[in-house]
Formats: sequence, C-alpha cells, structure tokens
Amino acid sequence: MKKAMFLTPVVTAFDAEGNLDIPANKRVYEHLMKGGVDGLVVMGSTGEFFAMTTQQKKDLIDLAVETVDHQVKLLIGTSCMTVEDTVELANYAIDKGADAVMIISPYYFTLSDASVEYYYDQVAEQIHGDIYMYNFPARTGHDISPQVTLNLLRKHKNIVGYKDTVFGMDHTRELLQMVKYEFPDFVVLSGFDNNFVYNVMSGGSGCIGGLSNLYPELFAEWRDAVNDRDMEKVAVLQKKVDKLFELYSIGTPFIPIVKKAMIMHGVELQDCCTKPFLPATKEQTAKIQAVMDFVEKM
Repeated sequence: MKKAMFLTPVVTAFDAEGNLDIPANKRVYEHLMKGGVDGLVVMGSTGEFFAMTTQQKKDLIDLAVETVDHQVKLLIGTSCMTVEDTVELANYAIDKGADAVMIISPYYFTLSDASVEYYYDQVAEQIHGDIYMYNFPARTGHDISPQVTLNLLRKHKNIVGYKDTVFGMDHTRELLQMVKYEFPDFVVLSGFDNNFVYNVMSGGSGCIGGLSNLYPELFAEWRDAVNDRDMEKVAVLQKKVDKLFELYSIGTPFIPIVKKAMIMHGVELQDCCTKPFLPATKEQTAKIQAVMDFVEKM
C-alpha cells in the first residue's frame, strides 16, 4: 500500500479592507508545514478563490511558492469561469514553481458529461504542468463522472489526480474501481476530512481536508497511524475528527468558522473574509470553543 497523504486546503488571510494580509498568509503556511501536513492547496474553495481578483491570485501564488519553497507539496487552485483565464492562471502558477494546479469544472450551470469532458480537454491540452481535477457537485451543480475521468486520463498524461468532495464514499469508490487498474498511480483524494481512512482503505491516496487548517499536527499523526497500520490509534483519532466535524455545521459557509477557530488556537490572522461572508458571532464562537475543548480533552 502506498503512503497515505493529508493535504490542507489553506484559508486565505485578508485584512479589513479586503487586501491580502501577506504576513498572516506566511504565518498560516508556516503553521501548517510545522504541523506536518504533506502539502498545501492554495486557493481551493476554503481559500475563497471565487472572490479574488486576478492580481490577488497571482500575488498569492508568488507568496506561496516563495514561502513553501518545496518543503511540502504545493498545489494551486487556478479555476476560473473561462478556459482562457483558467489556462493563463494555471501556467502562471506552474511557471512560478507550483507542483501542480487544481481545477474545478465551471460552476453556475449544470453541465452534461460531454461538456465537462470538453472543458478538461481544452484546459489539459494548454496547461504545461500537472493537473488535479476537482469534483464538488454541491457547488458546481454537476458531477465529474468516473467514466469521464477515465476518458480524460486516456488522453492527457498531465491529469495526475482528483479531489472528490462528496459526503459519502460511493462515488469515490466507483471512481477508484474504474480508473485504478489502468492508471494505478492516479491520485484520488477525498475532500472531507472524515473520509480519509475509508479513502485509503479503498485504494485512494488520502485527503484534502479543511479541518487541518486548525490542527495540522492531529491530521499528520492520523496519517502516520494509517501508514503504520496502527488501527487502534487510527480509531482514536477518527473519533476526534468526527467530533471536529461539528465545526462545519456551526456556520454557513464554513470559512469564517475555521478562521475564528485558528485564531482561538493561536494562529495570528484576522477573521476577515471576502464579502458577503460574515465573521463568527459570539454564539458561534462559544460553540467553536466547546468543540475545541472537547477534542483537546479526548
């Protein structure tokens, strides 16, 4: 069994005026690398890419590449609403030194399988680096099906991985069963933290999970337990993660909640988000504290 990975979809630190908080973003990256995660995914959904200007995205790419400096794996989310913009930003990230880019299919309209395949055909042909596909049907309104994925892998060697953000494991398991025989090195990562162990046991590569922004050391320990096949420890840590998962339900969207939790845990950043996301309320902050206290005593 190949070593399992746990990567963090990193929050983006902003100031009260909506500008990138450069020192805070550096502190976040260093907090995560010190915590032991395998890689950072900058400008995924948790990173609020959808509300950032092109210049902000390029500035954050520059900062991430410089700060990470190949200490861990670095993926950059470069999804835009058009093929042309996606390709331009993706090649910028690759040229700057990112290990790969992660691309969600166009959101807003529900797309047919043929349209999804056409979109990835177009971007894969023009991006001169490795690509991770990003399936998040709750946000795009459509699924990147296992069959479409297999079709694309047969045409594009630079499509090397897939993030599957779905609540259950049925879709991920079907994907693994369809592609792994023909493409054994294809990386399939779950998008929700609590699916990590199931993903690995089903033949996947691990997880890109947002809760690791808060406790990277816990998720690194969990990864190590899985890789060491210490199932007793795996079970203990699974219970902690399952409790932490309650943070997702404290506020909608989740991003202001995780930023507030990180501040409460000692990470120095502001709880500012892109509009119209609202900071955690006093009531939500109390709930966050209760979950954190419970987990830290487990």
